[in-house]
Parts: sequence; C-alpha cells; structure tokens
Amino acid sequence: MLLRPWPCGHTSLQEPRAEADDPAAQEGDAHGVYQLATMLMELDMEDESSRLLAADALYRLGRLEEAHKSLLVALSQRPQATPVLARLALLQLRRGFSYNANQLVKKVVQSGDTACLQPTLDVFDHEDRLLLQAHCHTRALNILRARPSGPDSRAHTREAIAYLSLAIFAAGTQANESLLVRAGCYGLLGQKKTAVFDFNSVLRAKPGNVRALCGRALVYLTLDQLQDAVDDIISALRLDPGTVVPEIRSLRPEARVPLTHGLHSHCRALLSQPLDTGVSLGDEDTKGLLAVGEALTKIDATQPSWHLLLADILMVLGRYEEADTCLQGAPHPTPPSAAAQARRGLLLLRRGAVPAAVQGLQGLAEVDAQDLHFLLHLLGASERQSISQVAAQEASILLDTGHPRQALGYCSLAVQAGGSRTCHLRLRAACLAELREFDRALQDLDRVIQEGAGDGDLPGRAEDFCSRGRLLLGLGDEEGATGAFAQALALSPALAQSRLWKQPGQALTAGTFLRLGQCCLEGQRYGEARTVAQSRLLVNPNHGGLKRLKAQTQRTVSSGCRLL
Repeated sequence: MLLRPWPCGHTSLQEPRAEADDPAAQEGDAHGVYQLATMLMELDMEDESSRLLAADALYRLGRLEEAHKSLLVALSQRPQATPVLARLALLQLRRGFSYNANQLVKKVVQSGDTACLQPTLDVFDHEDRLLLQAHCHTRALNILRARPSGPDSRAHTREAIAYLSLAIFAAGTQANESLLVRAGCYGLLGQKKTAVFDFNSVLRAKPGNVRALCGRALVYLTLDQLQDAVDDIISALRLDPGTVVPEIRSLRPEARVPLTHGLHSHCRALLSQPLDTGVSLGDEDTKGLLAVGEALTKIDATQPSWHLLLADILMVLGRYEEADTCLQGAPHPTPPSAAAQARRGLLLLRRGAVPAAVQGLQGLAEVDAQDLHFLLHLLGASERQSISQVAAQEASILLDTGHPRQALGYCSLAVQAGGSRTCHLRLRAACLAELREFDRALQDLDRVIQEGAGDGDLPGRAEDFCSRGRLLLGLGDEEGATGAFAQALALSPALAQSRLWKQPGQALTAGTFLRLGQCCLEGQRYGEARTVAQSRLLVNPNHGGLKRLKAQTQRTVSSGCRLL
C-alpha cells in the first residue's frame, strides 16, 4: 500500500498495479491504511488528512456508516472543505439519499474549488462515480431547460457548466455526453475556443462522433473557419446523414447559407480535380461527394444548383439513369437554365441522339466554358469527336444563312469538343468577325497562325494573315493590318491579292499601304518604307501614290541615307 500526497495537501489510497485486481490484497491494504490513519489521528485529532485517509479506507472496506461518521467529523471542523463535501456526496448517492447528495453536490459546485476532485474521485468505485456523473449531468440538463431569458440566462448556463464539469470529472473516459452538453454551453456564452476544446476531447475518444463533428462545425462557422466547418460536416454526413441534415436545416439563414454554399463549392472543386491533375477520385471522396449531394437536395429541394450537383456526381460515378431521374425531379425554371439543358443533352448523347445532345450542350458554351469543359470530360474521345463535327456543321449552316449570333454557341462547342482544332478556331473567328467581336476573333486567329507556323501550308497561312489584317483594320490598327497584309502577300502573292481585292478591297488596301509607307518615311524608318513600297505592286501596280512612294524611297536610299 502506498501513500500519495494530494495536490491540496491530503493523502489518498493508490493501488499498486500488481495488486489492483486482487480483492484480498486490496482489503489487506485498506486495513493497513486504516490502522495507520487511526494512529495518526490519535497523535493529532484535528489532522484532516488523516481523517480523510481513514474514511477512504473504511469506504474500501465497505464500512460505509463508519466512513460517513468520520467525514461528518471532518466537515464539522471545516464546513466548506471541497474534498469532504465531495466524499459525503458520493457516499449519500451510494446509500440512496438523493436529496442530501444533491445539497452536498450543490455546495461543491458553489465552492468552485475543483483542484482536489480528481484524486478524491479516484478513491471511489467506478459504479459510484457513474452515479455522481448521472446525477450532475441530469441536474445540468434541468438547469438548462429552466434557464430564463435575459441577463439571468448566462448565470444559469455557468451553473450548468459547473455541474457538467463535476460530471466529467466523475465519468472519466465515459464523459462524452457531458462534454457535448458543456461544449454547447460554452458556445452559448461565446467561449468558442473552449467549446472547440471540449468537442476535440470527444473526438479524440471517438473520432466518429457525429454530434461532436456537427457541433464543432457550427463553432468553426462562427469563427469564420468555413473550410474547417465544411470538412467536419462532410465527415459527419458520411457517417449519419439522417442526423446531420436536420441539424443544418435548423440553422438560421446567416449560418446555413454560407455552410451549404461552402459544401457546394467543395464538391465542385473535388469534381474538377481529375480534370486538373489527372488523378481519379478515391472511395472516400466519392462517398463524401454523394453524401453531400444528397444532403443538399434534402436541405433545400427548391435550389436547382443542388440538384445539378447531385446529377453531376451521379454521372461521374457512371450512374446515368439515376442522374436522369434527379434532373427530372429538379425544379424547372422557365426557361430552363443553360446548365440544366447541357446536362440533359449529355444524357441524350448516351442514347445516341447526337444532334439533340449538341443542341443541349451548345447553350452552355458561351455561358460557362469551364462547366462545359467538365461535362465534355465525362465523354469518351469518339463521343467528343461526334459532338465537335455536328456542332461545326450546324454552325456553318447558320453562318451561311446569316445567323452568326445563333452560330456562336455551336462554334464554341466545336472548339471545346474538338480540342481547339484550327478548322474550328477559324470558323469561330469568322463568326466573331461578323459579330464585330474583333478582339476575340483575333485571339482565335492568332492561335491558328501560331500552331500552323511550320506546317508548310503557305496558301492557308496567307489566308490567315489576310483575315488577321482585316480584323486589325476593324480595331483601327492600320499599321498592324498592313503588316499582316504584307506577310500574306509574301507567302502567297496571287491568293493574297485575290483575297484582299475582295475584302477590304483594292483601293482600301492600297490606301493603308500608302499611309504606312509615308509614316515610315517621315519617321526615317527606311527599311520598313522599302518593304511597303515593294508590297504595293502586288496590291495595285497602277496606284499613283504607291508609285510616288516607291520613287521617293529609292531617292532617299540613293542619296546615302542608311536603311534602318
């Protein structure tokens, strides 16, 4: 038997490990401690430590009445001593005297002195400690139910916390229920980090505790830690969506809206991950995605975005029939959104209806290219090729019949589905030029020119430079346009001349060359002036102004000026 000093100056029983499960050894130790404590009390009748040690030994020997009497003597000497009050409370509970126990526990709570509680409780049997835990926990719940509103509410909450703290001391490793309630109380008092500490204690003991995950998530929300809140809710949804969904639905809009949008954004990012990294989703990720998607549609069935998300998750998992059912059950705004029509189009493609699929998908191309990219990624290479071909054909028909605005979506769908092939980029550039969206058209054409730099197709490249020059003219960049025309003429003179005479026309093209040449001379850029003069013959050999430009350039060069 060992004597162990208490933190508050007392001593207590501590069982050696080897004898902890031996009743005979325990009883022998308790007898020895009682005899030693009795001897110490004979030396000093007012020694509280010896009296408490004797009471503990009597408790271990099952002599509860004698232990009670010894504690009453100690209480008479120091009426507010927490170690004495706590022991008496436990004994009264063990003896079935609930009222007396409650009064004693109340005094312990009111004292606020908990430093000696843990070693005090270590003396008592597990069953007796659980009696105290149940008593304190129930008392705390009753206080919380009767809690008034207004200023007195905080005082009642603090009182409940005190009872719960005593319950947690008593329960030891079985304190999860009391920890959860106390965390909620700390949340009510605005002690958010302390609430998180209690939730963490529960989750260390039981990582899958759904109530702790939900509670901690809500505290994280109030701390503006949205991602942490989202992570906890997803973990909880994987385990028990039936518990989590009502919790989220019960939140006020100012908490529910950011949480649901955070869940939606998390899932969207996760769905896009394979597109960005090429790494497929793991089982836990797909399970979490499905749990969140289903939960969001139950939290607010009127939100179309939640149904679209769930449909996307089902399609990623290859469950197309369920995705179709989900879309059919979704709320239908009038007219249907481009996103909804695109998904219906994708599902139609699965049935072989390529034109109908193209019709559904093209509406998204100019609205949300990233979303369309996601949907096209769900298709195989042959399916994307079919989509691209049909979209390009439809775009050409619409352009030929004078409907560039309707053609644009098909053009963009052809570009995305076809992997930005040059023929589709040229088609869209032509469409954008008709719509006078010269900047966008120029971007497409520059990609075409860059990708075809070494392909040896001189007529094709000459035509691209002619188109580029016309676009630059539309943007008011005459110098850039003339440079593009000159490159076209150098690559394929006859074809470029034919195209330029048709558009922008022989006179206008010659005029741009003349104005650029004159600017070059005035700026003493003689090399450029000579290039312009040489190109002019291919544009309009009989143009008087160009002839004079050529002559003036030659005179300047022959007079000894250095060409730059």
